[in-house]
Amino acid sequence: MNAVVFDREPVTITAYDWVPGFAQGLVRDLRLRWALEEAGLPYEVELVAQGTQTQAYNMSRQPFGQIPTLTAGPGTMFESGACVWRIAEASEALLPGDKAGRDQCLSWMFAALNTVEPPLSMMAMLFFFEREPQHFGIADAGAVATIRPGARNGAVLRLKQFADVLGKRQHLVADRFTVADLIMVAVLRIADSLDLLDESPDLRRYVSLHTARPAFRRALDGQLAPFRENAIKYETTG
Repeated sequence: MNAVVFDREPVTITAYDWVPGFAQGLVRDLRLRWALEEAGLPYEVELVAQGTQTQAYNMSRQPFGQIPTLTAGPGTMFESGACVWRIAEASEALLPGDKAGRDQCLSWMFAALNTVEPPLSMMAMLFFFEREPQHFGIADAGAVATIRPGARNGAVLRLKQFADVLGKRQHLVADRFTVADLIMVAVLRIADSLDLLDESPDLRRYVSLHTARPAFRRALDGQLAPFRENAIKYETTG
């Protein structure tokens, strides 16, 4: 899909109308918003009411009842990485023009999503298990404490490996901001929320550099606005 075709189609993404505080700013529609903002592509956001994501309509376009989806024309895509790559293909702002550079971006995207993110997601799940053990059917909430050190070691190892490769560089590919940086930073923000970047000054610098980008700030503000607007509806009903 090239930029001309993409521009002619109305672009819509889905997002939650509200999430609990610990998830705000981390829901994966932020990745699509950021990519669209960087690409300068107009888009609309369809809010999905919390608790309705597994109803038939959302399941018809996202088979796991998750957020986000990307619709441009007659087709709908799901999985944040796939959606962001499609957006990147529509804009020179996010991908180098040469095949070697694009291949490197694709490799780093998969590295972020398949290698760096899983151990971070495990740490996040342990946080949820400990916070609400009954919701997840966990009889012994203390079991989380037994698992956490090993899970943390796995996450820290991946972060260190990436930090060793990144070094003092500001970008992963082509000496400029690309979709590779966008996805990697989005994943590293999970680590930051779990206080896993405290001993990685290079990674913290890398995250801070790119989250200061105007497009990121617009994307984040766009995600947080409906959370504020709808908070009273959810927080008063429990």
